[in-house]
Formats: sequence, structure tokens, C-alpha cells
Amino acid sequence: MAGRMFRSLMILVLAAGLGACATERTESTEHVDIIHPPAPPPPALTADPDASPYGLFLAGEVARDGGHLSAADFYLGRAAAAEGEPMYLKADAFNAALQAGDVAAAAALVPDAADADDRHLAVLVRGVEAMAQDHDKEAYALFTGPDIDYPPKTAAMLLAPFAAAGIGDEAHALASPDFDGDNVMQFVAALDQAELYERYGKLQQAESTFKAMIAADGESDLALSTYGDFLERHGRWAEATALFQTRLAHSPADGAAALFLARAQKHARPQPLPDLRQGAAGSLLIPAAALIAQKQDVLALEYLRLALRLDPASDEGWLMLGDLLAPADVDGARTAYANVSPRSDSYVPARDKLALTYQNAGDHEAALKLARETLAAAPYSRDAAVNLADLLRSDDEYTESASVLSKLIDAPGATPDWRIYYLRASSYDEIGDATRTQADLDMALKLAPDEPELLNFQGYFWIDQGQHLKEALNMVQRAATAEPQSGEIIDSLGWAYYRLGDYKSAVDKLEQAITLDPSIPEVNDHLGDAYWRVGRKTEAQFQWRRVLSLEPDAKLKARALSELASPLGPDAPQTPAPPPANTP
Repeated sequence: MAGRMFRSLMILVLAAGLGACATERTESTEHVDIIHPPAPPPPALTADPDASPYGLFLAGEVARDGGHLSAADFYLGRAAAAEGEPMYLKADAFNAALQAGDVAAAAALVPDAADADDRHLAVLVRGVEAMAQDHDKEAYALFTGPDIDYPPKTAAMLLAPFAAAGIGDEAHALASPDFDGDNVMQFVAALDQAELYERYGKLQQAESTFKAMIAADGESDLALSTYGDFLERHGRWAEATALFQTRLAHSPADGAAALFLARAQKHARPQPLPDLRQGAAGSLLIPAAALIAQKQDVLALEYLRLALRLDPASDEGWLMLGDLLAPADVDGARTAYANVSPRSDSYVPARDKLALTYQNAGDHEAALKLARETLAAAPYSRDAAVNLADLLRSDDEYTESASVLSKLIDAPGATPDWRIYYLRASSYDEIGDATRTQADLDMALKLAPDEPELLNFQGYFWIDQGQHLKEALNMVQRAATAEPQSGEIIDSLGWAYYRLGDYKSAVDKLEQAITLDPSIPEVNDHLGDAYWRVGRKTEAQFQWRRVLSLEPDAKLKARALSELASPLGPDAPQTPAPPPANTP
């Protein structure tokens, strides 16, 4: 394994995986105190009264390029408002307003002379704004009229049945739109149709639609949960329980089905049937997710903004918006995450991601404060605990990180999970507690004997200690076969050859690891050591100097400096690095 910094990346992946497949219901939706996170103040934007429209346009473009969508809306809107200015300013202001979430302003800035794509999108925006204001007749006319075309027409076809229902047009509300082979859109339309059937009291047709969807795609958690909601709303708890038990019998690791089953068995309050605005908003979320998966982030952002105009309380919509904005518009992402209701199943994930925005910005104190508050408010949430443990580990608070994970492991009725043992083992390893590290690795391997990351951790742990080298080599080889593009695993394989004295094979594998992951300090250090052993000393020194340029931890930095300063290279006496601050 490539050591501390690289392992942190794997920890982050595993922590995210734990949140995605948790099988224990989060109690935070019923027992949570509302916590107001530290939100950034809105930017104090002012425009120079003497600024020209073109200057405002440039300021808006710079703001948008920097991911500051609200600022872009502010400046471009003022540029477009200037009398006699060219239509491209209005088109840019329209797009900026929509992307910033000011749908009402975007609807008023319809770019009549813009290109065709903007004109079609503007019709969709006007329809959504009309629907948000309960003008369903106007919305239906816009969604189905001749002035809209693809790609916005796809979204309009999904929204039109809800607008029709709003004006009492049952025939058009229950009609099934044809998306010409687009399976995602057809799935969403069928889901909407089933819920509209239920709204009109046509329960048999609704149930038949749900069953057909599940038969067509037996792996769809959304169809399963929506059908389960339908059964529960009508008091059919035994059938809902049987539905989820059948799924779990087929797919025992389906965490979502386990959550649904727990709710059904408790006869918890059923999910209410969405109202028309909520249903319309929900119909845009799946297309938005599909667009994100296809890297069409701008259109996905616009769909999310439209969905949130229809349903400002859509917790799933706010969470998706935060995820989409987070890489560039940090303030916008924080606002989105902060809008998720404390009563929502999305609350803990949103809070965890909110904390991560502060961690990534270097404000570790704020990140830890948020994570601690979230776990205090949702003490039964595994996701909240794992997030706190990971942040603690990132801040070198290994003892407390292990303690948080121990509470998860030792909780009454807790289901053993190899990932949690893996995470705690990594903290014990950093502390230097080899006995506890090995105990957790043993337990994790018992639960998941073929998991590549785990095989790699165990193999590297032995290699680093100079123990069981042939067995360690075998484990890492198994991991490399499963994950041949993992630089971390290939590094471990090269380091195993190094420890066994096969320096030529070590160089081959470590050069491969560098190709896969050139910016990891430990991989560069290992390659430098291997180069030294085969007589390539100039190249070895280059690798050690590169280690120093990659922000290594204190221990690795001291090692690289010793190797560079001594004619003995890897055999140089090591200057001890200061121990972690919380080492017991």
C-alpha cells in the first residue's frame, strides 16, 4: 500500500460506500434537533451606477466562469435591463437567472431573438413558472404547444400530465406519452402515470402499472419503494412487507430494501401521495440525474432549478443541487445542503457533505463542529458516525476516530461490516497499534475474504513490517488481478518484490504504479528506493526530490531528506518524525 496519504483516498471511497449502502434506518428523521449550520452570508453585490452594460456583461461572465452563479445573475440581469442593448445580453441574463435559481426572472427574460435551443428552453421555463403560480391552463398550453422542441420538449412531456390534472383534464392527465425508445423517460412517465391513477382513484390501474414496472426492471429501488408506498397508504402492510422480503431474498445486500422493510414492519406513517407540484418536480429529478451521469451538467442544473421552483421543499432536489454545485460554487452548494429538512432521510447526507465543503476549504474546525453536531442530533445514524470518524482521521485525530467507529461496532444489534473494521484498522495503524490493527484486519477478512482493498491493506501491512512476505505477496497479487488499474495496489505489489529482494521486478511494478498515480508521495519514494537498489542513483534522487514537492507527511518528509543527504540512500539512518499529536 502506498501509505498514509494514498490510503486516505481509499478511506474516503469506503466511507462514501458505507453511506450508500447502509442497512440500518436512520433515526434522525424522527429524533433530531434542528441545527442551523454556519452558512455564508449572501454576497453584498453592488453595481457602479456609471458601469456600462458591456462592463456589467463582462463582470457577469467572469462571475459565471468562476462558478458564482448568483453574482452572474446579478450583473447580467442589470446589463440586459439597459435600454437598447443587444439581444445576446438578454439571452445571457436568461441563462444566468435560470442557473442561479431565479426562475421567475428567467421567465420574464424570454430571449425572443436568441438561438433555437434557448427559445425552446424559455418555453419550458415559462411553463414551469406558470405552473408554480397555479396557472395550469397556461402551463399545459406551453408544454404541448408548437413553440417547444427537443431537448426541452422531453421535460415538457413529463410535466404536461400534471398541468392537465391541475385543470381537471383527466384524459390528458392519464395519457401515456411516447418517448420513442428513451427508456429513462418512459420509466419516469410510467411512475408518474401510476401516481396519477391513484390520485384519480383508479387503484387497480395504478397497481398494474407498478407491477409492470417491477417486472420490467426487477432491480429498480425507485419502482419498488413507490409501489411499497402505495400499498402502505392503503393499509396493505403485509403485502408491503412481503414485497420487500422478496427483494431481500433475491438481493440480500440491498440496503434500500432493508430500509423499506423496516418501515413496513413498524407500520410507520406511510409516505403521502405527492401533490401535483411535488409530482411534477419529482418527474424532473430522474432526468437531471441521468444528465449528470452523461456529464451534461448545465442542462441538469437547469432541470434541478425548475424542479425546485415547483417544489421548494424537495430535499432530494436540494441534495442533488448541492452535489452539482459543490466543485465550483461552494457558497451555492452550502446553501443547497442547508435547505434540506432535518426531518428528511437526506438530512444526514446533506450535513455530511456540508461539513466536507468546509474541510476541503481548509476550515477543519467548522467541518468537525458540523460533523459532531450531526452525530449528536442523529446518534443512531451510521452515516453520521462514519463521516465524523473520517474527518477526524483526516485531521490526524486517530484515537478519537477509532473510538467513534468502536461505538458503531459495539452497538447492540449492529450488523458486522468489513468496511467499518477496515476504517478502524487504518486508524489503529496510524497510531502504531499493530495488535489492534491486525485484529480488525482479521475480522474484516473473515467478512470479505476476496475484497481487493482489504487484501491490499493486509498484504501491505505485513510487507511494511517485513512479516509473512510470501503470503503478503500472494494477497497483493490477488488484489492486483481484481484491480489492475489501481496504482495503490500495484505499488504494494512492487514493494512486496522490493522487500523480497527482487529489485528488477520491483522497478517494473513501481514504474507502472507511478504511471497510474504519479502524484502520490509514497509511490515516488518506493520507486526511488528501487532505482537505488538497481544502480540508477540519479533517478532515485530525482524521485526523492519529487517526494518533497508533493506535500508528504512528516515521517515521509524526514525519510526523503535523509535519503538525499546520505551516500547510503535507503540505508541512511532515519531522522525520527514527531508522533501524531493525539498518540496515547
